[in-house]
Amino acid sequence: MSNPKENLMEKRIGTISIFVGKNADKTSVNDLLSSFSPLILARQGLPFREKELSIICLIVEGESDVINQLSGKLGRLSDVEVKTVLLKQ
Repeated sequence: MSNPKENLMEKRIGTISIFVGKNADKTSVNDLLSSFSPLILARQGLPFREKELSIICLIVEGESDVINQLSGKLGRLSDVEVKTVLLKQ
């Protein structure tokens, strides 16, 4: 039987979708992404001008707790919505 604490420390792969509204502080979004850059394997952004919305998609790899920290901090920003999906292993 494996130790539950060891499972928490395993690296997971996942995606984070970030929806940045027109009133969001884009500098704060980018600062957070920069501070968590070791997690980010790939980043793609799309300015959706007609909807006054920007969409950022990340592929991440790291410990679940750290990925969830990033998602939580982004989600607490005004006019920012975040959805995270982690691969089950």
